[in-house]
Amino acid sequence: MNRRRQASIGLSAAVLAGLLVYGVYELQLRQIRLEETVQVVAAKAFVGAGTKLEPEHLTMLTLPRSAVAREMLTDAKEAIGMETAVPLGSNEPLLAWKIDKYRLLPSKGQSTFQIPREYVKSVAGGIRAGDAVLVYLSGEETPSRKLYERPITVAGVKTAANVEIDDPKNPNLLSMADGDKEAMYASRREANGTIDSINLNLSEEQWLALDSACKGGTAKLIIASLGTTIWETDGEATE
Repeated sequence: MNRRRQASIGLSAAVLAGLLVYGVYELQLRQIRLEETVQVVAAKAFVGAGTKLEPEHLTMLTLPRSAVAREMLTDAKEAIGMETAVPLGSNEPLLAWKIDKYRLLPSKGQSTFQIPREYVKSVAGGIRAGDAVLVYLSGEETPSRKLYERPITVAGVKTAANVEIDDPKNPNLLSMADGDKEAMYASRREANGTIDSINLNLSEEQWLALDSACKGGTAKLIIASLGTTIWETDGEATE
């Protein structure tokens, strides 16, 4: 009887030891997997452009560390309350440049400057607030060149009557937020005036470079439209 009892106890101890070893193995394996993956913020379902993000729009997605890009958000609190600049697909990792709070306002380190009329040689007629523009310098005494390598955000364009240029019946900014290119095109065709002044979001260095180049009157600006909306990251615009 004692032998059977001892055998039973020994078998039970062996089973418990095996389970303990297996449990430790599973914990170690889980820890390794956690170290090799990262949770990033993603859209729970399709989210349209111009949507203010709420907790119900977001979920956490587990990705291999090697697949995580620098601009992916890892904290949902950073996205809540922000506005989507482009549509987001279901389970699409959220990138920092795809959201912003006030896209037409100058970003950190920038100010909105109204460009003096005498500095401007030409402005593309289809430019609207929120657009990306390229700024070139044209002069008789110096070779023409691009003033800034990166696109610049347009804060506003107005007529001589100080009225924002747009189609009152089909505002360009609303169409832009919805990602409706046909409506954006139509609003530009039906705009309510000719551009008389343009406001750009520039850093202090960018403004000083522009002012220094143009204040002598020998060089002027040519402002060309990229025909796309841009979003800012780290004070610079990206397409």
